[in-house]
Amino acid sequence: MRFDNHRVVITAAGRDFGRTLAIRLADLGAEVFLSARSLDAAERVRDEIRDRGHQRVHAFTCDLTDPASIRDFASSVARHTDRVDVLINNGSRYLEGPDLLSATDADVVDTIASGATGTVLTVKNFLPLLLNSDKPDVVTMVSACGTSGHHRSDAHDAFYAAKSAQAGFTEILSKRLRPQGVRVISLYPPDFDNADPLNEEWETTLRDSKDALTAHSLVECILFAVTQPRDCFIKAFHFEQV
Repeated sequence: MRFDNHRVVITAAGRDFGRTLAIRLADLGAEVFLSARSLDAAERVRDEIRDRGHQRVHAFTCDLTDPASIRDFASSVARHTDRVDVLINNGSRYLEGPDLLSATDADVVDTIASGATGTVLTVKNFLPLLLNSDKPDVVTMVSACGTSGHHRSDAHDAFYAAKSAQAGFTEILSKRLRPQGVRVISLYPPDFDNADPLNEEWETTLRDSKDALTAHSLVECILFAVTQPRDCFIKAFHFEQV
């Protein structure tokens, strides 16, 4: 499975699962456009990837709570390429605390803005580049917290609200963009183990039925979905929680 002809945009790729996605997709040959709220963080991941011999990687700053920053990110990518094949909405601030009163108003606003508004505006601003592709896919890392009735996370209510907003947005977007050939794929994972893809634990972390979901398996779900024939619209991946 190679991605040499794919140009992929990943938000919040300066650490954690976004970094994992950027490294794995670059290893498979994709040209990667990665962003982080801090340019230093994005450039660190870019340099890690270039040290592995992959030169087609670009780093940008993007604050998903700031509409102007999202527009600048999309404009900057457009100066490098005339199309985007895969947009991965990975960015969304996590906020912990099952007590509604435990978070400040600013934390609530930041959490909902990054996950909900940020996702909508990112797709909106990258849609022209996606429509220039003959294989456009929008992939969104939602969360089990975006599933109706889910209650097993210690995430704050604001995080649940942001993820529910993402779920509603991707649901309608899938139907409205299908006539234009854009597939909209959402993942709803519970908490998962995110082993470092540059460490041997990436291959040795247990992936049996009794084990927690791994980032390795999530990456493989994304790769599977975007490599299917264009008549195959996999709308969502839902996962059992251990």
